[in-house]
Amino acid sequence: MPMELIRQICLLALLVERLAELWISGRNLSWSMARGGREYGHGHYPWMVALHSTMLLSMVSEWVYAPWIINEWLFGMFAGVCVAAQILRWWVILTLGRQWNTRVVVIPGARQVTTGPFRFCAHPNYLAVVIEMLFLPWFFGAFWTGILFSVLNIWMLRVRIRVEDDALRELSGRGHEPI
Repeated sequence: MPMELIRQICLLALLVERLAELWISGRNLSWSMARGGREYGHGHYPWMVALHSTMLLSMVSEWVYAPWIINEWLFGMFAGVCVAAQILRWWVILTLGRQWNTRVVVIPGARQVTTGPFRFCAHPNYLAVVIEMLFLPWFFGAFWTGILFSVLNIWMLRVRIRVEDDALRELSGRGHEPI
């Protein structure tokens, strides 16, 4: 199958997957708030949404108007890394269950999840995002998008992880000690 057709199918699958994530996130956010959940860091959330949305638009634009030509080996490697990132993302979503959403919400009395991928990494979803933010654009031949948005994503994650760590410390009742 030609690379361009594979990319088109993958882009469609990615859009369906993102819509599914947003639906699950909205449902889970409602569930969390109904149980007294409190959102943290809501000020950075619109910037995060803008970053991710703009990355996808930039990726498609670079793919259409100025793609980097990659050989089949790199194409396959980038595809494999992107699939691995998706597997990790869905492992996180399944592990967190109803507690997973795209915002930082703490439910009073809830316990911090330490199973699944959280046994190995404090923020496995963000690891998946870092991998995807670099390799997904490269899979589409959008080299500059991958570089630019990876740098911007590092800045965003510095904010996001700090917010999440503070929220988790409050959940544990330990003030500013590490969990």
